Order: sequence, then C-alpha cells, then structure tokens
Amino acid sequence: MDWKRLAKKLFFLPAWITVLFTAVSAAALVMVFVKGLDASPVGYVSYVFAFYTLCVLCVFCWKTLPGYWKAGKEKLYASKTAGRYLTDAAYRTHVSLWCSFAIDLVYAGVNAVSAVCFRTHWFALFAVYYTILAFMRFLLVRYIGKNRIGSSRFGELHRARLCACILLTVNLALTGTVLMMVYLHRGFDYPGILIYVMALYTFYITTTAVIGMVRGKKYGSPVMSMAKIIKTAAALVSMLSLETAMFSQFGGDMAAGEQELMIMLTGAGIAVIVSAMAIVMIVCTTKEIRSLK
Repeated sequence: MDWKRLAKKLFFLPAWITVLFTAVSAAALVMVFVKGLDASPVGYVSYVFAFYTLCVLCVFCWKTLPGYWKAGKEKLYASKTAGRYLTDAAYRTHVSLWCSFAIDLVYAGVNAVSAVCFRTHWFALFAVYYTILAFMRFLLVRYIGKNRIGSSRFGELHRARLCACILLTVNLALTGTVLMMVYLHRGFDYPGILIYVMALYTFYITTTAVIGMVRGKKYGSPVMSMAKIIKTAAALVSMLSLETAMFSQFGGDMAAGEQELMIMLTGAGIAVIVSAMAIVMIVCTTKEIRSLK
C-alpha cells in the first residue's frame, strides 16, 4: 500500500471541502456541548471528526499560507508607505510612538473622567500613569519629527535622559496601584473568554517589547532605545494587571494572603526592573554627554 498517496488523499483536500468540514465539525461540537452529549457516542464521533478536520485545516494552512504571505509581503514592500515602514526603523518608531501616544491619551482621559464620576483614587492613579506615558512618548515623537535620527547625537542623548528621568516617576503610580490592590482589594476583572484574549495580548506585547528593546541597541540611537524601554515598562505593568485578573477569575482556592504576597512581589519586581532600565539609561547618556562636551 502506498501510504504517502493515501495520506495525500486523506489530508490534502480541496479548499471547499476543508471549509465545509470545518463548518460541520464546529456545528457538531456546539451541538454536543449545548445538548450535553459530551459523553455519548455522538460526542465521541464528533471529537474524532473535529480532530481529523483540525489536521486537514493545519495541512491546508501549511500548504497555502506561505504563498499568500510571500505575495502579500512583496506587495507591501512595493508600496511606498508600507515599504518605508518595514525597512526604515526610525520611521517605524515614529509611527509606533504616535499610535501609542494617541492610545495613552485616550486611556488617560477615560480614567480621569471615571475618577471624577466615581470619586475614586483607583482611576486617578491610572490617569496619572497613562499621562506620564503619553508625555514621554510625546517628547520622543516630537524629537523624531523635528530631527533625523543620528543627526544630533547630543540632542538625542539629552532627550533620552530626560525621558529616563520621567520614567522613574512611573514607580510612584505603580506603588500606589499595588497598595490599593493589596489593602483595598482593587484589581481587574475580565469576564468570560475576554481574560484569555487579554492574556494572549499581554504576553504578545511583553514579548515583542523585550525583543524590540534588545534589537534596538543595534541602531545606536538613544531616542529609539528609550522608546523601546518605555514600551517594555508599559508591557510589564500590563502583566501586573493581568495577574490580578487571573486571581479574580481562577484564584478562588488561593488564600487572600498568598494573593497579596504575589501581587506585592510582582509589583516590586516590576518597579526594580523599570528603575534599573531608567537608571542605566541615565548613567549611560550622562557619561556620553560629558565625553562629548
């Protein structure tokens, strides 16, 4: 028997059959769980068919997606704006800073309004936190907008050092947030499947932030490095928010004292990392400024 030929017939199916099988298996699983048939013969058949469909779908994606990705990438590089974004690190940082600045402003405004409406310091702390992030990013985006990266080493060093000094104040808002989490039992609560979406997003931005900070060193630009540090600091604070949401959703069997200890340790660790990044940037930029004078 030609096993290779048989495998191709079983798993390398046309697109319309793959779509049909996916729809049927999804509908079957929904019916099984809604009707409570998960331990019945119908349920077992649905599981086997769903697993087979998943294998077919994975093979289909493995066979077709690389071609679409390559064609799409070629079109992006051919585009003037998209091509510049993909190849010009300074332009990419500039666009990213503008987007982050706008988002921080929205968050700061929403939290400020919530603090006034609900008369709580919880939202006020986050309004201050996002205002600090927005201000630092505004300083960087204004500098990149007015100056070409690498044109003025002295100016870049001064701007990066200023933002690093401001970054230290993030720990004030972070400390207040941790204290309110521990003593006032404040935190975040993402209902249902939203918590998994937020977890995936938080881990994604944290991973990309750390990778970006490491790769940013090769450009030798203090301003670009500072932008990556700010992004990393914001991602780490998001990890703390996710931790409280996880405790709220899944920490029912965990003692309150243990949860408070974990929150304090996580907050202290983030504060140390943020302070270390800011201090290292301040020391390095100050040293280079003195050498240039």
